[in-house]
Amino acid sequence: MPLIRSFARSQRPAVSQWGKLRLLPSVLLAALLVGAVGGGAWWWKQRQEAATAQAAGDGAAGPAGRKPAGGPGRFGGGGVQPVSVGTVQRGDVRVVVNAIGTMSARATAVVRAKVSGELVAVRFKEGDEVRAGQVLAEIDPRSYQAALSQAQGTLQRDQALLKNAQLDLKRYQDLLARDSIASQQVDTQAALVRQLEGTVASDQAQVDAARLQLSYTQVTAPFAGRLGLRQADKGNVVGPSDANGLVTINQVRPMDAAFSVPEAHLPQMRRRLAAGEALPVELWDRDARRQLAKGRVVALDNAIDTATGTIKVKAAFANDDGALYPNQFVNVRLQVNLLEAVLTVPTTAVQNNYVYLVQEDSTVTQRRIRVGVADGDRVGIEGELREGEQVVTDGIDRLREGAKVAVIDAGAVSRADQAAQDQAAQRRAFIASLPPEVREKLQKMSPEERRAFLRERRAQMGAGGAAAPASAASGSSAAAGTAPPAIPAPALAASSAPAPRGDMPARPVPRAEAAPQGAPGAALPAAPAAMADGASAPARGIPPQVKALLDQMPADERARVMALPQDERRAYIRERLQQQAPAR
Repeated sequence: MPLIRSFARSQRPAVSQWGKLRLLPSVLLAALLVGAVGGGAWWWKQRQEAATAQAAGDGAAGPAGRKPAGGPGRFGGGGVQPVSVGTVQRGDVRVVVNAIGTMSARATAVVRAKVSGELVAVRFKEGDEVRAGQVLAEIDPRSYQAALSQAQGTLQRDQALLKNAQLDLKRYQDLLARDSIASQQVDTQAALVRQLEGTVASDQAQVDAARLQLSYTQVTAPFAGRLGLRQADKGNVVGPSDANGLVTINQVRPMDAAFSVPEAHLPQMRRRLAAGEALPVELWDRDARRQLAKGRVVALDNAIDTATGTIKVKAAFANDDGALYPNQFVNVRLQVNLLEAVLTVPTTAVQNNYVYLVQEDSTVTQRRIRVGVADGDRVGIEGELREGEQVVTDGIDRLREGAKVAVIDAGAVSRADQAAQDQAAQRRAFIASLPPEVREKLQKMSPEERRAFLRERRAQMGAGGAAAPASAASGSSAAAGTAPPAIPAPALAASSAPAPRGDMPARPVPRAEAAPQGAPGAALPAAPAAMADGASAPARGIPPQVKALLDQMPADERARVMALPQDERRAYIRERLQQQAPAR
C-alpha cells in the first residue's frame, strides 16, 4: 500500500502538465483572434480619418482643387495618351520563305603542274582574280626544250631520207617504162618510200608531243576566278602527283547558293518554273540587316529529304561586286508568290488579331482583323479598315476602347535619346579633363558629395572668368598689332551645350547683352552652371563672332574645348578668331 500511494503521488504532476499542454493551442488561437480584431479596427480607423481629411481638403480647395476623375493611369483613364501611328496602305505583298543557305562556287579546281620540274617563277598574288588562260607559274623549260629540238632533228633526217627515196622511185619508174630495169626493184623502192613516210609521220608526232610538254612548263588558269593561298614557292620541284598542287581557283562570277525549303512549297515552285516565271531570291547577312545580293532559282533537287521534309534548291547570283564567297553563311528569302492589292499595316500595330484605329475625334477604337502574310515590317490583313486610316503602332499597352490619344512623331524619342547621349558625352569629357587624383576622389564620393564638388568647381571657374579683364595686351599677338578681344566666360561654357538642330532656330543674342569688344574693364558674366550636370542654358553676353565660331564647331570639338582648363580654352578661341580674321 505505501508503494501504491507513492506511485499515485508521483503521477499527479505529469497529469497536471499534460492538461496545461492541451490548453496551450486554445490560448494561442485566442491571442491571434484578438490581435486580428485589434489590427482591423486600427486600419478602419486610419482609413476613416484619411477619408475625412481628404474630404476636408477637397471642400477647402473647391472645384478647382479637385483632380479629374479617372486620371491618367496605365490603361488611359480620362487622360490623353501619347502614341505613334502608322498608315493603312494597299499594295503588293510577297509570300516569302526564309531559309538558311550556303554559298558555293560555280566551279572549283586545284591548279597542278602537268610536268615535273623546278618552279622558277610564280606570277600571281594570293586572293587575286585571274582570267582564263592567264599564266600563274613557270617551270624550268630547258629539258623540255632540248627534247623538242631532238625530236625536230630526227624529223628532219627522216624527211631527207624520204625525199631521196621518192627521187629514186621516180627514176626506177622511168627506167621501167623503157624496159631497162626489173619491176621487182621498182616495187622494193616503192615499199621503202612508204616506210619512210611512216617514219616521218612518227617523227612529227614526237615533235608535237615535245612541243606540248614544253607548253606545260607554263601553268595557266583553267577558267576565270579567284585564287586561294599559294601551296608551293619558287625553287620547289613540283609535279603532277602533288596532292595540294600550286593553288586553288574558284569561279565566283556567277555563284550559287544551296538551301532547303519545306516540301509544301514544291508544287507552287514547280508550277511557276514550268511556266517560265522567275522565282526571286534575296541573300542577307548573318544578322539579316544588310542585303548581299539578288538572284533567281535555277534548279530543284530530284528527291525530298525524308528526315526533314524539305527539298534542296539552288539559286544563281551574278556577284558582280565580289561580295559573296564560297562556303559563306547567308540568310535566304525566297519569294514563292506575290499577292496583289492587299491591305497592309505595320507589324507593330497588330496585337492578338486586333488593331487600335485612330478616329477623327482623337479617340481609338479596337478593330478585329485577320492577319495574313508578313513582308518585312508590314503585314497583310483582312478586316474593317480602309486605305489611308491610321492605326496605333506604339503605346498600345496603355490604351482601352475610347481612350483619347495624341499622335506624336515616331522620331521624337530617338532624337531625345540622342540629345541625352550628347549630354552624357559632355559630362564624361568634363570628368576626363580632371586630374587623375581628382577623378579617384570623385569615385569615392557619395552622389550628394559629388554634386556639391562639381558645383564648387563650376563656381571656381566662373569666378576665374569674372576676375579676368575684358581685354589685355598680348605680346604673342604682335603680328596682329592689337590685343585680341577678351572672351566672356559664357562663350566658353556655351560649347558644352548640344548644337541646335536644323528644325529649331538658334536663339539670337540681343545686342544690349553683348559687351563691347574694345571696352576696357568690361565685366565678364559668370559661366552658366550646366557643364557637369548636362543641362543646357542659353548663352548670354556672347559676342557675335564668338557665337558664330562656337556654332561652326562640331560637337566633339566643343567637348574637347570644354575639357581644357580655363586659360587654355581662352587661348584656343583667341587663336581661332585670329585665324578667321584674315579671311574676313
